[in-house]
Amino acid sequence: MRQFLITAGLLLLVVGLLWPWIARLGGLLPFGRLPGDISVVRPGLSIHLWFGTGILVSVVLSLILWLLRR
Repeated sequence: MRQFLITAGLLLLVVGLLWPWIARLGGLLPFGRLPGDISVVRPGLSIHLWFGTGILVSVVLSLILWLLRR
């Protein structure tokens, strides 16, 4: 369990450090604009509900963890 937490922490650190470059891929990656994602932008109000993106990330992480446990 300790090794998993250390690995997860390091992965989060790497993603955080690479985030400026990942954000530039916004035109190439459809995150936040998948079917099921809701965005409401009005003057003084901005609401983003990323249901489709959340489901996709959950499925991918579940598959990765399932493969690692095998």
